Formats: sequence, structure tokens, C-alpha cells
Amino acid sequence: MAKKTTSTKPQKSFEQNLWDTADKLRGSVESSEYKHVVLSLIFLKFVSDKFEAQRRSLMDEGLGDYLEMVEFYAKDNVFYLPEESRWSTIQGQSKQEDIALRIDTALHTVEKTNKSLRGALPDNYFSRLGLDTAKLASLIDSISDIDTVTDKEEDVVGRVYEYFLGKFAATEGKGGGEFYTPKCVVNLIAEMIEPYQGKIYDPCCGSGGMFVQSVKFVESHEGNQKNISIYGQEQTATTYKLAKMNLAIRGIAGNLGEVPADTFFKDQHPDLKADFIMANPPFNLKQWRADDELTDDPRWSGYETPPTGNANYAWILHMVSKLSENGVAGFVLANGSMSTNTKGEGEIRRKLIENDLIDCMIALPGQLFYTTQIPVCLWFLTQNKRAQAIASHSPSNHRDRQGETLFIDARNIGTMIDRTHKELTTEDIATIARTYHAWRGEEKDGTYADQPGFCKAATLAEIQGNDYVLTPGRYVGAAELEDDGILFEEKMADLTQTLYQQMEEAARLDGVIKANLAGLGYGE
Repeated sequence: MAKKTTSTKPQKSFEQNLWDTADKLRGSVESSEYKHVVLSLIFLKFVSDKFEAQRRSLMDEGLGDYLEMVEFYAKDNVFYLPEESRWSTIQGQSKQEDIALRIDTALHTVEKTNKSLRGALPDNYFSRLGLDTAKLASLIDSISDIDTVTDKEEDVVGRVYEYFLGKFAATEGKGGGEFYTPKCVVNLIAEMIEPYQGKIYDPCCGSGGMFVQSVKFVESHEGNQKNISIYGQEQTATTYKLAKMNLAIRGIAGNLGEVPADTFFKDQHPDLKADFIMANPPFNLKQWRADDELTDDPRWSGYETPPTGNANYAWILHMVSKLSENGVAGFVLANGSMSTNTKGEGEIRRKLIENDLIDCMIALPGQLFYTTQIPVCLWFLTQNKRAQAIASHSPSNHRDRQGETLFIDARNIGTMIDRTHKELTTEDIATIARTYHAWRGEEKDGTYADQPGFCKAATLAEIQGNDYVLTPGRYVGAAELEDDGILFEEKMADLTQTLYQQMEEAARLDGVIKANLAGLGYGE
């Protein structure tokens, strides 16, 4: 009797199984389109599960007369769903030819019934795409298998959203960067600036990942989500809707402006002063304004007007203008931002440095982003270094870092997760954050010391001596090499012998090549 073999093939996660089903839609729908199909359906399943759970709870409490009253759902942050918007209705109709229209109607009704979802859900999306009914029905069946509410400690829908946003970013290539920042990069920014309480702002919020991670940071450090308030803005209409859905499924209230809009030309938070800013602006955005536009904008007050050919410094100055008196900002930019002198950018950087706003600069490893191979860095700005230090966890041990900037070269850390992409591990993030907080003088993070090849606390004079370039490699130097105990004379003798052998081999090979050429009639 043959032995039964046990498969060693790793089991797919439910996210991967769901992705495989959703991915079948790509035959007829562009990936940039079908992400809204998938995420909208997951959203609808989640809010429906929450609604049904609340409905059962009301019945158990003897409140059956109030099952159709919106207020009895809204009081517990649950969206009320009319009959046609419930998942059970959608699932029951999934094999019908007009299922796409029925889904559009369901989404429209949910949005119309719940004010907080205004502008959040796709409008006539499913009908317009002409989706294959059988494939759409298969996707609905797969989503039906997700239990979104049983385990209140497990953010099931959040996991699905994060997984899908990352996969869509990888699939779409460059365009995916409009809505997704790698989770490890967002985590690092959050661990650096520690957004415990106050106003958090992202001027180009994409799908809202910075906000989600801020809330997770507060929860993981046993803080209260009610102590933070969220403000953001997004120009792309479909991405704006993604962000609103992403916040809604997690019960996060946020002000993303009334409509999707250009942050430079229609700032929807003109009077905002944020305690924390987290952002991943579009890299090296060109022609973001015409030559005669925004030249005297108050956001550039005290600085040169940013050039039209690249918006990097416009984003920086916009964020500086939004910081509260003791606010801090952490954001991603292309490496060129640290050293460029193009059309006044160097002068803007010089003033930022001399105004003592630059708190920390981090050079990141390559291959972190799905969307670009451009090397990137993190900037950290603060309006008041002294106040920031005093407000640290151990004020009795704080260090006044006025006139100093910390440089961290993290290019050589990170782990490859597949053939083309790298990720910062939890320990990588902790190492970088500990270094920064130790430099600030927080006792719990130990004592700071410069580490050749990794970190260096540089003075204003040192930065001036480097022509105001902020590239960490200019300051941290080379890592110290471990002494292997072999005397220099012995090493030199071995190296010299190896060199002679290689030279002899090279001469022999030259002779072989000449002989071969002569045999072909090309000799001297």
C-alpha cells in the first residue's frame, strides 16, 4: 500500500485567496480600475456585517421597534443600511445579469443614508465598467467567506485593505504611488514623531495610510484615539474615496476636505496648525504651477518661491507653514532634495537649516517602494527643538539639541522580501527610532553616541562646511572595520603574491588570445 504523501506547499492566506479571485477581473478591467471594485465590495461586506450585528443586539435588548431607525445604529458608529444595501441582498442577487447596477444602487443608498460617507463611495462604477457577471459573482462569493466582525481584536478588514493596497501598488507600478506608501516606512515615521495626541495632518494623504498607522501607534502605546484629530487632503478623486473608505472601516473620524482638490491651489485647511505632519508627496512633481502663479503665496513667506520645475520644496514650505508652535513633521522625498541647488532650492534649504528647523535626516535603503527605484530619504522638521526635548518622556534627562541635526544612514539595512523588494523589519525600525530618541535625550532609549557609518550629530557649522548639503553619507563617514588580528606586513605579502600570480595569468591569457587571432589571419 502506497504511503500517503503530505504536501509541504505553504497554505495561502485568506488575503491571497481573495486576491487570486479578484485578480481574475483583470482580463476585462484595468488594475487601476478594479481596485475600486474589490475594495468597495469589501467595504460593503464589512458595514453590512456591522449592521447585522447591531441589529441582532437591538433585538436581544428588546428594542425591535427601533430596528429601522438610523439613530440606533449611528450611536455606536454603525452605518444604517436599507434592505437593498445589505450584503445578504447583494449575495442573493449575485448571479443576476443586472448585479452591477444593483451594487451601484446599494453603494449610492449607503452614502445617501449616512452623512459621514458623503463623497466616499464610487458613483455608478460597476455599471460603467461592463464587468463579467460570472467573475463578479465569484468575487462576491469569495468576499462572503470573510468574517469581518467575530474577532473584535483582529482587524480583518484592515488587513485585507492593507494587503490589497500593497498588491495594487505593486501591480500598477509607478501609478500605484499615488495612493500607497509602504507600511514599514509609515511605521518608521510614526515611531519617530510619536503622534500621541493633537492634530495630525497629511497634505497628500493618498489612501490614508499615515492616519491608519497613527491610530495604530496610539493604540499600541495604550493611548486614546480620542486624543488625536485627523486632517488631510487628496487631489485624485478615486484615491480620495479610497481614503474615506479606509478610515470609515476602522471607525476613524477625519476631515479630508469637502472635495478632492489640489493642495497648492485649493488648501481646504487654510487655518490649520498641526502638531504632527506625516506625508509622502509625489516625487519630483513637475510643472505644478505656472511661472506667474502662487509667486507671492504666504506659505513661502521668508523664503524664495519654489521653482515651477519641481514641487519638492513647495511641499516642504507648505508643511512648515502648517506646523504648530511646537509641531513636528516627518515626510518622504527623493534623495535629490537633500543637495539640489536648482533655481533657489539650495537657498531655501540654507534658510531652513539656519532657522534650525531640520531635526533629523535619514537615507533609506533602495527597493522599499513598489512604484519607483528612485532613492528616497526621510526629512524630520520641528519648529522648536528645545520644547520638543523638554516634552520628551524623560524631561529631567532631556538634551537641548538646538543648532544640531541628527544624520542617519540606513541604506545598508532592510531585508529582501522578494526578488525586487526590500522591507524594514520591526528591529530595523526600532534601531533607527531608538537612535533618534536617545539623541533627544530620552533615558528609556539609552545614551546617544555617534556611530561611524550609521549616525552622526552634526552642528550648524559642520553643515555649513558641507555647503548646506543634508545627505547623511557626508556626515556619518565609513563604518569601522573589525581588526582580524593579522599583521599588516603579512597581509601585504599575501596580497602582493596574489597580484603577481594574477599578472602572470593575465600575460598567459594575452598570449592565448594573440595565438587565436593569428590563427584567424589577424596576427601582427
